[in-house]
Amino acid sequence: MSLNTQGRPTAIENVDTSGQVGGAALLPDEPLLFEIGGPDHSGVDLDDIEIDDAFLGGQKRETPLDLPGLTEPEAMRHYVRLSRLNYSIDAGLYPLGSCTMKHNPRLNEKAARLPGFADIHPLQPVSTVQGALELMGELAHWLMVLTNTNAVALSPKAGAHGELCGMMAIHAAHRANGQDHRDVVLVPESAHGTNPATAAFLGYKVKPIPAAGDGTVRAADVEAALGPDVAAIMLTNPNTVGLFEPEIRKIADAVHAAGAYFYCDGANFNAIMGVVRPGDLGIDAMHINLHKTFSTPHGGGGPGAGPVVLSEALAPFAPVPFVRKTDEGFELVEHGEGSESFGRMTAFHGQMGMYVRALTYMLSHGGDGLRQAAKDAVLNANYIKARIKDRFSMPFGSQHCMHEVLCDDSFLNGTGVTTLDFAKAMIDEGYHPMTMYFPLVVHGAMLIEPTESESLPSLDAFADALIRLADAAKEGDAERFTNAPQTAPRARLDETAAARKPVLKWTRSSDA
Repeated sequence: MSLNTQGRPTAIENVDTSGQVGGAALLPDEPLLFEIGGPDHSGVDLDDIEIDDAFLGGQKRETPLDLPGLTEPEAMRHYVRLSRLNYSIDAGLYPLGSCTMKHNPRLNEKAARLPGFADIHPLQPVSTVQGALELMGELAHWLMVLTNTNAVALSPKAGAHGELCGMMAIHAAHRANGQDHRDVVLVPESAHGTNPATAAFLGYKVKPIPAAGDGTVRAADVEAALGPDVAAIMLTNPNTVGLFEPEIRKIADAVHAAGAYFYCDGANFNAIMGVVRPGDLGIDAMHINLHKTFSTPHGGGGPGAGPVVLSEALAPFAPVPFVRKTDEGFELVEHGEGSESFGRMTAFHGQMGMYVRALTYMLSHGGDGLRQAAKDAVLNANYIKARIKDRFSMPFGSQHCMHEVLCDDSFLNGTGVTTLDFAKAMIDEGYHPMTMYFPLVVHGAMLIEPTESESLPSLDAFADALIRLADAAKEGDAERFTNAPQTAPRARLDETAAARKPVLKWTRSSDA
């Protein structure tokens, strides 16, 4: 194995693709299992058996299985070495803006693995899952308390699924009120992309609302767009550029006066939980990402959870199932039972493991702890903003941000360095890049969210890395960026070719 000047492994010698990997403990370039494994050995011993063709219904394999033969240690080490190539919140600060990659306390994981929660099945008798239903009821209660709302749907599996749930409740309410003609949804230009997509999916026409020069939405612009055909507004608060909407109460009043409903995208609720109750601001429906706000796992395609809280006006239209407490215990209401519920979002109740983790987080923090977490998230973002403001350009930098700070790429003008180049160079500094090119309202966006999990030393180390890179770019060291990353297991990829012509299947070479 050789080392580069920074002491990182750059190559590995003695890689035998027939099945033996010599000195591979720090292998940065991991061959595929098909390349490691050989047909002459296996991790298990099975006796040869004869199966009558009739047993297989004429489907007997004519050619041998083209699978790699591996010993048990080889298979285990392969996946452990691959895991070392991942960047995670357990490895370092994860500054993805609008994603809230906070620490997931291990206490939450321990609680979620309790047999009474981990081993239940959604079809077993309700009498045998009273504890799980009580937990769901408790979680629903505190979500309503934190938001000052009247009902909650736990079943949506993610934020976008929650948006769909809230908008379906709004659609059902208009239909019940004889307002089917309302077919327009107002969506600010700075909204999450799923907002207009959800509205369009339900058949609504989307009317954009421009953002003011300071990145927020003006009530006057909303009032100008309202009319008898408007069904709802979908507004994110805090918004996607990391700012609290100062006129949100005026906007809610105008929307309600026009006979429409207010859907609030609650993806950024982690910045205000315990501090502001969205129900007090006039919202009618809002989804809450448990993975962002209450520390359940995030990423990897799930499992996720995006409960939706509903106002008194929309509570009758909440989907089933929901938990109800009776004199005999807890029950899972599977049918509308004469209510105006719009129906069912999912086959079952949702993600039990996420419910357990989220409630564990709530109970371990308490109301004051949740409030402090929100305040610390805002404090950390503003600290990063203060540290880098002299090097980076910030389109809305004249005001304090909430949980994330937004930069654009104008500070890179004339350097020959792009936003993508800058992000790749962050990998060489040991950090996962921030969110790039989102939101679209600014050119070359860099959206940074440090979360409340980070200590002052970790924030300073991150800010120092950003400042070093900004200085290097302005000093003309473009090669440092255009060739980045140089210390990662993989160098700069042709991302356009990878997206347009992905190689999805390994093919054995002719000389193998």
